[in-house]
Amino acid sequence: MTPNVSLRPYRAADEDAAIALWQATWQLAYPAIDFAARMPWWRARWRNELVPNAEVIVAETDGALAGFVTIDATGYLDQLVVAPQHWGSPLATRLVEAAKARSPGGITLLVNTDNARAIRFYKRSGFVEAGADVNPTSGRPVLRMAWTP
Repeated sequence: MTPNVSLRPYRAADEDAAIALWQATWQLAYPAIDFAARMPWWRARWRNELVPNAEVIVAETDGALAGFVTIDATGYLDQLVVAPQHWGSPLATRLVEAAKARSPGGITLLVNTDNARAIRFYKRSGFVEAGADVNPTSGRPVLRMAWTP
């Protein structure tokens, strides 16, 4: 089990750490994509779309940001990010459980179809496949997944 994990609401002071964590995890998951080049776009999206429209719950381990989840009022989970050193730990499950508690009527999300690890995790977390789609930003094929209590 991951030691000393605490969940709390996002604070503006978390922005740089959250954005750096997003870049590091996505770069590891998709090494052929230059996520450093996407940082200005991501920072603008973070500030203008996610933070104002979703609840962001962060996980800290020993005082450092170790992950976060975003859940909006419609039950859409846009981001679940966990630091690579915590992959396979209970941290992602704790973040999803926090999102479920804030959206007890259900959750939907999109996951890249080639991200088999994430799809397996979501299925273990009670999500089911709910159709195919295309990410409007990247053009990549995605799987819609849903959790209903």
